Amino acid sequence: MLWNRSIPRATVIPVLAYPDAQSASEWLCEAFGFTVRLRVDSHRVQLNVGDGAVIVRELRPTEFTVPLEILGLGHSCTIRVEDVDAHCSRAREHGARITQEPTTHPYGERQYVAEDPGGHSWTFSQSVIDKLPEEWGGASVQL
Repeated sequence: MLWNRSIPRATVIPVLAYPDAQSASEWLCEAFGFTVRLRVDSHRVQLNVGDGAVIVRELRPTEFTVPLEILGLGHSCTIRVEDVDAHCSRAREHGARITQEPTTHPYGERQYVAEDPGGHSWTFSQSVIDKLPEEWGGASVQL
């Protein structure tokens, strides 16, 4: 596969819309620890997220008819972190609305869920134990 330096190398790159891409990207960096990879004028920002990426873009004029409180409804991004509790504290300090406090789940992940000012939902996940899916009610798929 040919790699282009103008786009992140990640295989999957979520693109999220906000009324103000610059403000949103600054907030995501401050609250969640993302870093800026590339800015495209004032309407698009590529962010580094660990070994992945997220692109923040400006809402298009036709999208301003969507109420901001439902903009992020129905989707979320999951990001792996080293320390979910410290990450949650940082996000809270920067104004993230925590919709699920850090919780350890039977499938071996400690997670919390936060909503950003644009209404997008983010799940931050820390592996705390390696569990077989069958141990908690899942089913492994043989490839």
